[in-house]
Amino acid sequence: MEEIQSQSDNYRSSSSSASSPANRVPAFNFFYLRKPGALGQPISFEDSPEWEDTDVDVRVVEGGDSINAATTPVSPSLSKLNSGSLPSPHLPEGAAAARKIAGASVAWKDLTVTIKGKRKYSDNVVKSSNGYALPGTMTVIMGPAKSGKSTLLRAIAGRLPPAAKMYGEIFVNGAKMHMPYGSYGFVDLETTLIGSLTVREYLYYSALVQLPGFFCHKKSVVEEAIHAMSLSDFANKLIGGHCYMKGLPSGERRRIAIARELVMRPHILFIDEPLYHLDSVSALLMMVTLKKLTSTGCTLIFTLNQSSTEVFGLFDRICLLSNGNTLFFGETLACLQHFSNAGFPCPIMQSPSDHFLRAINTDFDRIIAMCKNWQDDNGEFSSVNMDTAVAICTLEATYKSSADAAAVEAMIQRLTEKEGPLLKSKGKAGNVTRIAVLTWRSLLIMSREWKYYWLRLILYMLLALCIGTIFSGLGHSLSSVVTRVAAIFVFVSFTSLLSIAGVPALMKEIKIYVGEESNQHSGALVFLFGQLLSSIPFLFLISISSSLVFYFLIGLQDEFGLLMYFVLNFFMCLLVNEGLMLAVSSLWKNIFRSVLTLVTIHVLLMLAAGYFRIRNELPRTVWTYPLSYIAFHTYSIQGLLENEYLGVNFAIGQVRTISGFQALHSAYDISPSNNSKWENLLVLFLMAVGVAVVPKLTARDCGCASGPVYVPGNATYCSSIPCLR
Repeated sequence: MEEIQSQSDNYRSSSSSASSPANRVPAFNFFYLRKPGALGQPISFEDSPEWEDTDVDVRVVEGGDSINAATTPVSPSLSKLNSGSLPSPHLPEGAAAARKIAGASVAWKDLTVTIKGKRKYSDNVVKSSNGYALPGTMTVIMGPAKSGKSTLLRAIAGRLPPAAKMYGEIFVNGAKMHMPYGSYGFVDLETTLIGSLTVREYLYYSALVQLPGFFCHKKSVVEEAIHAMSLSDFANKLIGGHCYMKGLPSGERRRIAIARELVMRPHILFIDEPLYHLDSVSALLMMVTLKKLTSTGCTLIFTLNQSSTEVFGLFDRICLLSNGNTLFFGETLACLQHFSNAGFPCPIMQSPSDHFLRAINTDFDRIIAMCKNWQDDNGEFSSVNMDTAVAICTLEATYKSSADAAAVEAMIQRLTEKEGPLLKSKGKAGNVTRIAVLTWRSLLIMSREWKYYWLRLILYMLLALCIGTIFSGLGHSLSSVVTRVAAIFVFVSFTSLLSIAGVPALMKEIKIYVGEESNQHSGALVFLFGQLLSSIPFLFLISISSSLVFYFLIGLQDEFGLLMYFVLNFFMCLLVNEGLMLAVSSLWKNIFRSVLTLVTIHVLLMLAAGYFRIRNELPRTVWTYPLSYIAFHTYSIQGLLENEYLGVNFAIGQVRTISGFQALHSAYDISPSNNSKWENLLVLFLMAVGVAVVPKLTARDCGCASGPVYVPGNATYCSSIPCLR
């Protein structure tokens, strides 16, 4: 402790020229308003020490949504905000006011999260954290990288990975945590949006898969979410970002992701890094929008790495973490007093969040060590010249013995003394409705994304044209049989291999599904059926166009029934292929690994298809069993050859004739039965169903009733929706 005290004294003396705890005021120099119902009252410090010598004059502009606060003196960094040049989002004319939401209080007590192998020195990612969030307030979890911010947020929201174990207690409205479906929303750090849809379409389809009830009701909910997140100017614009379509800015895309959760009208909203990849203006607009959202009663909890002075002034409470330890929890202004009491006053011209993170981020020690011989115009590279580990220990020890920690425990005790109303599930859309919505949405995406779908159609037709011209003019003599077998084998094998070009589009659909499934908006069965059903029209269009080009160029029999069987057989082959791609992509969730796996599978199946060596002559180990029996190329080629040659006779001289089966006997192994081609078609259909079921069998279903549930003491997290992991 003597070493800690000595280094604290060194830091205090080095910072005294910039700021003195005895007579300084907060760096941002202004109070903000808690909620519209308390317009005339500045924020109160219910769980923090009182400030001294703060001379602040609050001005409120009635009838406006802007956060206008004047101070004496006025901070230059707030000049734009106070002058009104950065107004808060406004509702368009004729729009209804935001609907009030019954928020919910959240409290966590002695919360510890361990993830084995997460860190070298300890498995405890979050250590004995205490805190709470109240309705209509913004609670921010702040800290440097790898401090446990996202882990704490996920622990409170019930989104911990399977490898994590949580100990402690979480209360929602005073009861042990149980948040049913629709009572909360979670916005992840990375959210995959559908660029080929407009903002309104994207939110509308999200509402259809989330909410039960009538379509007209869902439209009104979507409009409310658009207005709440200030997206009215972008509602009819494509989200973009791929296929050479210009995408919306990062700020708007982030607000779209939040609006998707707002269609459920959640009581509690969790956001992981709402300012991720946003510039200062977009960040301020985002936080003002979220501040306005809390006025409806929603409880807002989010993580943040760093913020500007203006953004910092919008927070109600801050939870400051470093290496999983809680260094402070309480009102934002009281955090400055806490740092000052610990011997780390914030310089007047420095952002509070910058100062906090500078004092507790160990990465700065390396920078100081690298630049220890450098000096700036003021004579020192940095005002913080002490070991960060010592600062962290000082802040943690000061907080544990402070009135702030006692106030937090007292508030948690008050919130958990009596159970409030339990959150109720808002109901879900039926599986049939979800499948229909996802099918129609995927069809709309296919019709607009030319790079992924229409380009594939063109490539299939070009391939069919190339193969057809190479094998054109074969005639119908006995000598043409072997060459026509080669043509059909090349056509089936190469078109199946070409389907791998659809992996990027399929991978994007899987990413969209993972995001929807994590919020229980979708399920494995719903996704698989929706994806396969939506691909049927597209695959049927490919099968018709490619089959017509190939069929007549190589001179197959000119009969309508035989042509239709050829189209149907090729369609089933493509459907099996699509299911195989879906299964492999769902298992890997990585484009490179999926493509590599699919190419390997196709090469092996082509070798075992019976063309390079007749099926009966293949080595029985591996190549006959099981490869030749699971090679869908084999059944497709057999069906096409039986469709063409069974019932056909070839003349040898003027007296003798042989059947098509005998002519093919030395080139390919087929069945002499007239029904064998339909049996092969049935096998292809069963294969298509089988590969569609594979991802479902790999999904994990832990059997929970609904929503995230924690068991006190061990608190194992489960999800009621099976996921593709």
